[in-house]
Amino acid sequence: MKTVLVIGIGAGNPDHLTLQALKALNRVDVFFLFDKGPAKHGLNDLRRDLCTRLATERPWRLVQADNPERGPDGDSYTGAVAQLNEDKQQVLERLMDQHLADGECAGILVWGDPSLYDSTLRILQAILASGRQVFEYQVIPGISAVQALAASHKVTLNDIGGSVRISPGRQLPTQLAPGESQVVMLDAHQAFERLRGQGLFIWWGAYVGSVDEVLIAGPLDEVADEIIRVREQARMRHGWIMDTYLLRPISRR
Repeated sequence: MKTVLVIGIGAGNPDHLTLQALKALNRVDVFFLFDKGPAKHGLNDLRRDLCTRLATERPWRLVQADNPERGPDGDSYTGAVAQLNEDKQQVLERLMDQHLADGECAGILVWGDPSLYDSTLRILQAILASGRQVFEYQVIPGISAVQALAASHKVTLNDIGGSVRISPGRQLPTQLAPGESQVVMLDAHQAFERLRGQGLFIWWGAYVGSVDEVLIAGPLDEVADEIIRVREQARMRHGWIMDTYLLRPISRR
């Protein structure tokens, strides 16, 4: 039986790997990496470094494939993502067919945690449902950017008895619900700008947990322009940006 380990590797700090993840790395015969192009080579450089430094108990090999590109959203963002996942499924099926022998274990290293804004689990479930591959898989949780953001800012995500809403930028509400804290990920267009004037406090971070971490916190109306400026500078310097932020009314911070 083939085995696939979906390993959460945290938000950028190698020290964030759990002991469970460390044990999982040392069970792997072949690591599958998906190349997202020159601008994001740093993401796979970290994965390679983790394997070299921490997977030391047995021989392993690394197989890399080009990551399919997402087409234009058109009338449906979910439709575009669904097509992207189908394309990724074909790539992963090919890797499993050509590079994973029966009885071997493959490792897929997922940025953050596999349960939060990552489709690896959906893709594996679709492969199993197709019947073209037979394997078992396990999920090893990781520290998400949300947790790393809160830790870096030394803040709790929720008020006492309060709730936390996590959404992508495109689904950021125009007003926060009473007693709710709002975490935003995957915000390519600084959606927080439309919440100016509402008395909100923002804790923002890019590349949280990594050596390139950038943090800004303060009343949204006062720091929004600084975040936009710093965010663009960081994106130009690194070729990519991965940021997360927490919003809460100043009266409840």
